[in-house]
Amino acid sequence: MRRSALLLAALLLPAGPTLAQAPPAAAPAAPASPQAAAPAADPVLATVDGIAIRQSDLEAEIQRLPPELRAVPPQTLTPLLLDQLITQKALVAAARALGLDKEPEVQARIRRAEEEALQQALLIRAVQPLLTEEALRERFARESAARPPEEEIRARHILVPTEQEARAALAEVRRPGADFAEVARRRSSGPGSREGGDLGFFKRGDMIPEFAEAAFALQPGQIAAEPVRTQFGWHVIKVEARRAAPAPGYEDSREQLRQQAFEEGVNAAVERIRNAAKVERTDAAGAPRAPSLLDGAAPPPAQAPAPAPRR
Repeated sequence: MRRSALLLAALLLPAGPTLAQAPPAAAPAAPASPQAAAPAADPVLATVDGIAIRQSDLEAEIQRLPPELRAVPPQTLTPLLLDQLITQKALVAAARALGLDKEPEVQARIRRAEEEALQQALLIRAVQPLLTEEALRERFARESAARPPEEEIRARHILVPTEQEARAALAEVRRPGADFAEVARRRSSGPGSREGGDLGFFKRGDMIPEFAEAAFALQPGQIAAEPVRTQFGWHVIKVEARRAAPAPGYEDSREQLRQQAFEEGVNAAVERIRNAAKVERTDAAGAPRAPSLLDGAAPPPAQAPAPAPRR
């Protein structure tokens, strides 16, 4: 059910990612119908075959634009959008005049659009309370309290192309008084070689498995007993320090929290509504077919025709 719910969200919420990133609802939406009664503060900007285009229609179009386009100066954006609305109304009026709104296919598309709009509005209403600043901060507090601290280490390495070179480097750094960083600067060809092979602090998942397994098995000051081979070459590894990784703050986690809340909210709403609906399947829907021994079978290979009898 989870996968189908997310698929439904992707299909029915084209603004889904926007919803997951959108700020809390601002001003109420402007009237959608140009024929609806409007206050004096909602002046008519143009009429097209008797259809009024009001200021509220223009503002509604602006709100549908992506943020980067809404930032265009009004003196540039407003004439373009108004011209677009005039074109749209002219096309609608011409289609109605031809009776296209009465055609069955057009009416079916209108019904589908209406149903999709209703489904989207329902899911938005269900999810929106989960995306408020207060709800996200409460989610962050719960998850932070339940999340165990993650360990990270600081390590140095010497990266060379062959096992023989790696063993020579390992023998050198194991000599009494040897300076691992100095050897790394001379021998290593890997990241951080100029800094003595210093990789800084990293978590287990930040490194490829072979390297991480060897590094996280060491304590501060220890050097891996054997060189470690990875897709990049041969590594000699030394761990300098271990610590609990600093927990990410709310601001760093906010977008991830919003996405998680969005997905969970859509899934929960879809499951709740689907389970509450009275569903009756008819025979016309098609009953599951019993498996057959012929399922997946292929015809036998063609045989060459038998030779004609000799006379």
